[in-house]
Amino acid sequence: MTDTLALIEAVDALLPQTQCGKCGQPGCRPYAEAIAAGEALNRCPPGGQATVERLAELTGRPALPLEQPAQPPLAAYIREAECIGCTKCIQACPVDAILGASKRMHTVIIDECTGCELCVAPCPVDCIDLLPHPQWQAAESPAAQDNYLARRAAKGRARFTARNQRLAREQREKRRERQKRAIQQHSRASRSAVTTEQRQRQMAVKAAEQALKRVQQQLESAQRREDAQAEATARAQLPDAERMLDEARRTLEQTAKE
Repeated sequence: MTDTLALIEAVDALLPQTQCGKCGQPGCRPYAEAIAAGEALNRCPPGGQATVERLAELTGRPALPLEQPAQPPLAAYIREAECIGCTKCIQACPVDAILGASKRMHTVIIDECTGCELCVAPCPVDCIDLLPHPQWQAAESPAAQDNYLARRAAKGRARFTARNQRLAREQREKRRERQKRAIQQHSRASRSAVTTEQRQRQMAVKAAEQALKRVQQQLESAQRREDAQAEATARAQLPDAERMLDEARRTLEQTAKE
């Protein structure tokens, strides 16, 4: 493991894993990577000043005051009677802690909720409240609070990773489906082109047959009328008509083989 990767892992282990994005990054892991690259340590409200100080000790950089007020552990609650089932909060949740379906009532899995607040803004009917997390409120000692924060961090990290893997898998499946449709459309177009070409060549054979038949009829007519000049003209046209028919038939046979 490189020194940079080891630092990222160490920083990530100190972050609260709420995946809220208040640091300006799309999750705690990206913020850890940014810190390792030199970004400020004081942009994590859910971690509070205590996290800033631990990060400062780890990196040897100054412990600056938080840029935003510290945020205590929260949980989202959906007022289910007002929910219209739009799924926007489900799509926004970075840890897949909201259950529901389109045009069906949604509900939050409180035990899995990190209180990131990302579900609040997309809600078109403003039916989501953020309240103190009940497990945080139930923690009556510093040790119990630390245990809760450790559990929240472990779950938040695992569920954030699992969600990103799910989204990546769905994107791959969508790409494969698009490629499959494109191949099918190309195949249908190719078959259609072959069918059209074959039909055109069949028509060419029929036209050549009719042209030869007309020349033969003109020859027979000239012979019955004993018209030497018309017979000579028909005999001169006959080889060309036979050659055109032979070429049309060969072309049609080639299409069938393809």
